[in-house]
Amino acid sequence: MTLESRAAHDPELAALGPWFHNLHLPDGRQTAPDHPLGDFPAFKWASIEDHLPRDLDGWTALDIGANAGFYSFELARRGARVTGLEPDTRYLEQARWAAHLFGLEDAVEFRQGDVYELVHASEQWDLVLFMGVLYHLRHPLLALDAVARVARRLVVLQTLTIPGDDRVDAADDLSIDDRARMLEPGWPKMAFVERRLAGDSTNWWAPNAACVEAMARSAGLAVDDHPAHEIWLCSPACG
Repeated sequence: MTLESRAAHDPELAALGPWFHNLHLPDGRQTAPDHPLGDFPAFKWASIEDHLPRDLDGWTALDIGANAGFYSFELARRGARVTGLEPDTRYLEQARWAAHLFGLEDAVEFRQGDVYELVHASEQWDLVLFMGVLYHLRHPLLALDAVARVARRLVVLQTLTIPGDDRVDAADDLSIDDRARMLEPGWPKMAFVERRLAGDSTNWWAPNAACVEAMARSAGLAVDDHPAHEIWLCSPACG
């Protein structure tokens, strides 16, 4: 029997499903082995794992949009005390169930909530993962403002983008009669998705790379590195 068929006929996994994160469980089961994107999000983690501290002992971490907890568990295994923030009750149930199986219940706390609630948060975290969320939000810049205010050391930002890696050196001020410059390749811009993208009505935005970086800077984050496609490492900007 294939992994796909075993997962489909596993009553425990089926009762908790459908799954979006393919977790590799301690007993050898996988929660979504037939994921259309492949072994997701393991291949995304592979793009950033070498760019994060191997030893996160003493760090706190926030995983925004934690889903079933894949990233939260990876950070906890490195020693971080992790808060997983997730609005969907089904994903929260999956994450808490998996935390028990992995023996990480004391290292990870899963909370119901969304990124906008961080606008009024009194907590801060050393490391904030903000992966695969920005383009699903109707108010992306507000969300980035919230992320920046709760991050102490490091933010990992990943988002869907539109093609284009050019960046322009924009002037400090732009004449109202010089708006044609905004059409130049490399000008920060973001496409709005009124209906659906890839069949998903929650895909609202697709910025270019220049726009992602400009928005991060506007929110008070310094863009430190761009280690992989659609992934940025940022830190709170001084002053």
